[in-house]
Amino acid sequence: MMKVIRKLYDWTLRIAAHRHAQWGLFGLAFVESSVFPLPPDLVLIPMCIAERKKAFLFAAICTLGSVLGGIFAYFVGYFLYDTIGVRIVDFYGYQVQFQAFQKLYNEHGAWIVLAGGFTPIPYKLITIASGVTQMDLVAFTVYSVIGRAGRFFLVAALLWKYGAPIRDFIEKYMGWLTILFFILLIGGFVAVKYIA
Repeated sequence: MMKVIRKLYDWTLRIAAHRHAQWGLFGLAFVESSVFPLPPDLVLIPMCIAERKKAFLFAAICTLGSVLGGIFAYFVGYFLYDTIGVRIVDFYGYQVQFQAFQKLYNEHGAWIVLAGGFTPIPYKLITIASGVTQMDLVAFTVYSVIGRAGRFFLVAALLWKYGAPIRDFIEKYMGWLTILFFILLIGGFVAVKYIA
């Protein structure tokens, strides 16, 4: 298992240095905010390791793609929830929780978007819910930018400042970090089930 993870890590580092990697990062960040379950950090981190001097550029690309993807998902929730949005929510098995989750937006919508942009909570559910509840689009966009930029620029700053030691740490503890990553990812999905 560890050999597979190592090969995947090495492959990701090679892809991260590819001339079209920035477009791939943008695309992944865009779809992660609306439908895709894996976060763009999976590509952002190796890209920052491969080209440390461009770490903040990569964070900006990731933020832009994620916020635009979030706005797309907002419009799916606003205009197309009954046809498309409900299928996305059903795919993740969150229909009951999603209905209760919508009620939280009446009092805490801005904080939910901000927290969702920064934490492992599935951001796509928050973006769709923001559209369904017709949260103010400007407020949604501002809090999305703050949350997403905060997350991606923090990752980029750490990798820019501590590039080699962090790379060594990742390579030494790759197995444990992979397990931790999936625990956080699954934990984010589980947290949504119990938020409401």
